[in-house]
Amino acid sequence: MVTAGLLVLRLVLGLLMAAHGAQKLIGWSGAPGLSGFAATLDRLGIRPGRPWAVVAAAVELGGGLLVALGLLTQAAALLLAGDLLVAILTVHLVNGFWNRNGGFEFPLSLLGGFVALSLIGPGPWSIDAVIRLALPQPQTWLGLVIVVLLGVIAAVAAPRLQSSGPPARPEERA
Repeated sequence: MVTAGLLVLRLVLGLLMAAHGAQKLIGWSGAPGLSGFAATLDRLGIRPGRPWAVVAAAVELGGGLLVALGLLTQAAALLLAGDLLVAILTVHLVNGFWNRNGGFEFPLSLLGGFVALSLIGPGPWSIDAVIRLALPQPQTWLGLVIVVLLGVIAAVAAPRLQSSGPPARPEERA
């Protein structure tokens, strides 16, 4: 039963994020696509919008497919968790908890699922199991967490620092 449960979890979470990424990358299902997503990021103060839009869309589409297939599952799940953490911090946090208000309830649920998958792995019904791909634990997992958290910091803090620009010269302050 655990094996089947992991497969269902991987398929639902992975395909959900892949679809979300496809909306951003190619405008699937009536979404505005990469240009529209990049403009949204610019409006949110995440600059430059286009490169960050490409990164987020690629992580969601590619990472979602990898999780669904069970390939490089632990790394892909952590990348998706990082992507969701950025979304929570930059978009949803100011709207409170509840999803009906645009809050962080739903992305937090997804984030929790991806962190859990990263900890327990994909299960026997996965490509990782078939090719016997197992990362050394816990060192590799901790290393991936550090890399993902550094990426989250870069995505959240760096654009805001960049948009503030250099400090004004004394003659410009007057």
